[in-house]
Amino acid sequence: MGFRHKLRRHARDLLAPGESIDAVFGAQTVSPWWRFLSYSILMLAGGYRAVIVTDRRILVCRCGRLRSSALKEVLAELPRQTAIGPLAGMWSHTEALGERLYVYRRFYKDIDDADARFGGGGWS
Repeated sequence: MGFRHKLRRHARDLLAPGESIDAVFGAQTVSPWWRFLSYSILMLAGGYRAVIVTDRRILVCRCGRLRSSALKEVLAELPRQTAIGPLAGMWSHTEALGERLYVYRRFYKDIDDADARFGGGGWS
């Protein structure tokens, strides 16, 4: 089962009646380049986040340290019109979600689609 599928399954409990998920993606709070120095820095100092973009809002959730698809708590709820992108490169960061979050390029298409669905993006 893929990461996105697991996030969608865990996010169902957070949805209001009739609310649907547009996109989900993972992020982290510490620059991934620290990983080359020490993985323990990522584990102790940073954390993983899951971002759930619905048709009504954007949720930023804290994830488990070992299983990044396990949602622990909702840290922020943002208006749906918040544009997340554009992002570029192998790793990029965004501060549009209330804190600096680093996102890997495999999630850029999800972010582009979510921004375009709202009508605020479509970055390439």
